[in-house]
Amino acid sequence: MILLINKSKLVKRAIKGDQLALQQLLQDEQGKLYKMAFIYMKNEDDALEVFQQTVLEAIESIHQLKNPDYFSTWLTRICINISLQEIRKRKKVVMLDNLSFPEEVEERTSIEEQLDLSDVLYELDEKYKSVLILRFYYDQTVKQIAQLLECPEGTVKTNIHRGLALLKQKMKGAYKDDRREKSY
Repeated sequence: MILLINKSKLVKRAIKGDQLALQQLLQDEQGKLYKMAFIYMKNEDDALEVFQQTVLEAIESIHQLKNPDYFSTWLTRICINISLQEIRKRKKVVMLDNLSFPEEVEERTSIEEQLDLSDVLYELDEKYKSVLILRFYYDQTVKQIAQLLECPEGTVKTNIHRGLALLKQKMKGAYKDDRREKSY
């Protein structure tokens, strides 16, 4: 991992056009970017495509980065935006296979399938999914998330609270304690 002092110098060099500095910075961030893309895209090929688009966008627009201290945040923001664009594009495409109805509806039977948190998280609206991923997967503070998503801290807190409530609601009944009526 690049030391913070060296990272700041590398970012400044990259902004000035040093391709080797930018390459080193991107290599340091590649694992984090791929994980972020995979969480949104839910498959390896699409995550790699988003990762590649993120790197390309970073190369093309590094000169626009105003504050070198926010390089990682800036890069994460690019990755999230590209992921969301890809998801929106796919929602507009109607697959013919999806129009036919299966003869038998498969039901989830095992508790393990019902408890798959990533599936439930993936079903949430983007505003909830983004803040929950950043807060709990990447340990970002509310302030950092607000800066990254360019929205007020109060909005981030609200979206975290509502997102957690939706997760709880969607997973209700999956645990033995939730199934029993509590009598006090």
